Amino acid sequence: MTSRINQSTLGQDVPQVNARAKVLGRAQYAGDLKVAGMLHGAVLRSPYPHARIVAIDTSAALALPGVKAVLTGADAPRVMWGVHHKERRILAEGVVRFAGEEVAAVAAASEEIARDALDHIQVEYEELPAILTPEEALDEEAPGVHPGRNNVSHEIRFERGDADAGFASADLVHEATYTTHAQYPGYLEPMATVAALEPNGRLVVWTSTQSVTQARLRLAAALEMPISRIRVHQATTGGGFGGKLVEDANNLIAGLLARKTGKPVRLVNNRLEDFLAAPSSVPERITLKLGMTRAGLIVAKEVRIVADCGAYSGLAAEVMHVSAMRSDNMHRNPNVRSHATLVYTHTPPHGAFRGFGGSQMLFALNSHIHTMAEQLGLDPVAIHKLNAIGAGETSIHGWQIGSTGLKECIDQAIDAIGWEAKRAAPKGTGARRRGVGMAAAMHVSGNRTIGNWDGSTVVVKVNEDGRVFIHSGEADMGQGAMTMLSQVVAHELDIPLDHTHVVPPDTDTSPIAIGSLASRVTIAGGNAAIVAARMARDKLLALAATQLERPVEQLECANGTVRVIADPERSCTLAMLARLHVWRHGGEGLQVSGSWDARTQMHDDQVYGNIAPAYSFAAQAVEVEVDTETGQVTVLDSFVSDDCGKALNPLAIHGQTNGATVQAIGWALYEQLQLEGGRMANGNFADYTMATSDAVPMLRGGIVESNDPNGPYGAKGASETAILPGAPAIANAVYDAIGVRIRDLPITPEKVLAGLRELQGARDA
Repeated sequence: MTSRINQSTLGQDVPQVNARAKVLGRAQYAGDLKVAGMLHGAVLRSPYPHARIVAIDTSAALALPGVKAVLTGADAPRVMWGVHHKERRILAEGVVRFAGEEVAAVAAASEEIARDALDHIQVEYEELPAILTPEEALDEEAPGVHPGRNNVSHEIRFERGDADAGFASADLVHEATYTTHAQYPGYLEPMATVAALEPNGRLVVWTSTQSVTQARLRLAAALEMPISRIRVHQATTGGGFGGKLVEDANNLIAGLLARKTGKPVRLVNNRLEDFLAAPSSVPERITLKLGMTRAGLIVAKEVRIVADCGAYSGLAAEVMHVSAMRSDNMHRNPNVRSHATLVYTHTPPHGAFRGFGGSQMLFALNSHIHTMAEQLGLDPVAIHKLNAIGAGETSIHGWQIGSTGLKECIDQAIDAIGWEAKRAAPKGTGARRRGVGMAAAMHVSGNRTIGNWDGSTVVVKVNEDGRVFIHSGEADMGQGAMTMLSQVVAHELDIPLDHTHVVPPDTDTSPIAIGSLASRVTIAGGNAAIVAARMARDKLLALAATQLERPVEQLECANGTVRVIADPERSCTLAMLARLHVWRHGGEGLQVSGSWDARTQMHDDQVYGNIAPAYSFAAQAVEVEVDTETGQVTVLDSFVSDDCGKALNPLAIHGQTNGATVQAIGWALYEQLQLEGGRMANGNFADYTMATSDAVPMLRGGIVESNDPNGPYGAKGASETAILPGAPAIANAVYDAIGVRIRDLPITPEKVLAGLRELQGARDA
């Protein structure tokens, strides 16, 4: 029998299908779009973290030639918007709650005029006391950031097993507190939107987003419009990392300006505005207590978290939920207890960020395991492998582990770094000391927590030339979703990859989709693409059977044709069949819709339930050099091993892993948002020190293919897990090099030097 598939790209290195358009400058980002009669928007933001708006005078701004509208909170809908807590206005009215909150918006004939008009808006503020830290917010006498309620936005409590009995049975109990800080998403393209009114009055929006479905829902709610009166296109999106999911007001303000002026409006954040408006990752103070046996078996775990959502809660509650419980599912430990509290402060809002709360807890957990391993005289690798959950097991929270390559990831990473030899080697006798560290992590591929659906729908349309259009509402923000969908459909129909075209998401024409979050697009969208492609194939085979006078069972798709398996010369091209599907009695275009929904369950009121169809794992090993005279930490070598189930496109996975690794290095060593009196002090790339090429080593990584039973061809998500182990691996390596344990990120030279002084003082004493 002749092989049906002979040109599949699955498992091969494939450049992204939209890469050429990007590198040639042809891709249309929202900020590139120009519409006839377009106005330009600009936003006036509060200079105070907390103040009463006494009066606003817009007359001077309105008098400027070229200014078409100046809007304040009084001109915007009174309805509140948000994720679960509806607590934000499109434009503030009455009070501002963070420095940077949107107070007024201008639409003008040019961006220069619009920004000039901002200087002519007179706002009288009465500055109010600001609550800038969680500790202040939780003080019993602290006023509420939001009137009529205390400063607790959300609280989580749960217990499984008997934590107290578990600790009583432990040979070693260790407790410590770790603090993690906010990280700016750092994407190349700041938030941007073009909004316009169609001739029939419908609002049409082109925006940089991770989900056109979620964007349309938010626009409809905030602007008090029927969903069907709004159309959202995803423009080419230059990175998201969680920041372009649901929490930015850019497209809401653009939509409001377009409705008020009746003209198209372009609104693009400058970099400072994006620092102020984009949700940074959630800062958390984590107190972790673990109990272990002498052999390193974890028998009890207790977690207490205080997290800061800033002025508005957004998705921070969901992020904290992940921190509070996801890492429990890595291990077989039967006894856990968790209490997490999310609080409001008068600071810029925090929310979704790549890794979504996993980074914070895994920094604490991996640091803790390393500390306890030393106290027990064990290799931390042995503790990780001893406690690692296995395939076919159900975790303490009801997660059903269909596949895991965690132990293989650990072995691959430590072997690549030369773990045993370098741990045993001298650390150095001069100012520069070397050490190695490792860490392990898990993440989800999908998440049935938004609502009782974690699926996707893909529409496949075979055109009359035999080429295929793919419609999906899932977003490609640089991670390769379009390429994955093209690979799947091309594989199932056995056509060249360039004979497929993924239509950019558009709420008028694309199926409803949750969007790019929770590493779900490959498993949900990929499975839906398989369903749709096979439906299209069945139609092609059925039609070809009448033309070739052979039963379907004797036919196959191959090389852009349907042919007789035993006689490959007898065939029909897909183009011929697509035309025939139309031009016949009762004909129609060859178009199918395929859906897939994960066989998972929402967690119950005790947060128990199998929420994801698959779970991904990763491990990282690093070698660092610490300059004991300057405190500078340099990452000399890094190897990340990623369990992605099945690597549909190894090139893309390595790209995602490398990007995640650099973000983790930045978070661990360099990046920190600086607030002075609640005001952003380093909202630019000159002062916000991200990791650059000279700060990272040659990035190395490997792939473990655990072949998940629920994934498309065994694949799982591979965009987020790799960010999770970086910070603790570096912290553990720093400790290995100089004996200083830093629990407060980032690991700055000042903290290293302070730790060395403290260590020397203890030795002298």
